[in-house]
Amino acid sequence: MACFLVPTAEAIVTTIAAKVMAKKEKNMEIHHEGGSSEIIEKSRFSRKLGWLNNMLWGGSALLALEHVWHGEVVPWFPFLTAATDAADRAEMLHEMATVGVTMALLVTTAWAIMVLVSTHLEKSAAKEAKIDTAEKAVVPVSEKE
Repeated sequence: MACFLVPTAEAIVTTIAAKVMAKKEKNMEIHHEGGSSEIIEKSRFSRKLGWLNNMLWGGSALLALEHVWHGEVVPWFPFLTAATDAADRAEMLHEMATVGVTMALLVTTAWAIMVLVSTHLEKSAAKEAKIDTAEKAVVPVSEKE
């Protein structure tokens, strides 16, 4: 009936949050005392939040299309066929509270796992880069003579 509205609402909130974070992260640089600066290379959180936005918007769009296909969403007010009757409205709100919230939580959980894996891979790549740099800087004792 209207379960797709819950992930849509979450997508609206996370889209706004991602845009705000992207503005803050845009000029994120490390400034050194010598006057040089470097841009932080790790994947920014706003980009990772964009992954969640894509998942939520895509799923919501497909669900909305499915609801239109089955005649549950119509192009005239009140747009949701279940909103015309009080009994149907109660059923619609129950579906939003159970099915809609569950879908939003599952998508967000899948995204959180993606972020954890991504963070782990970034950290292991950074460690590997530090080890490679350290190995190249080591000069064997026999070459010093």
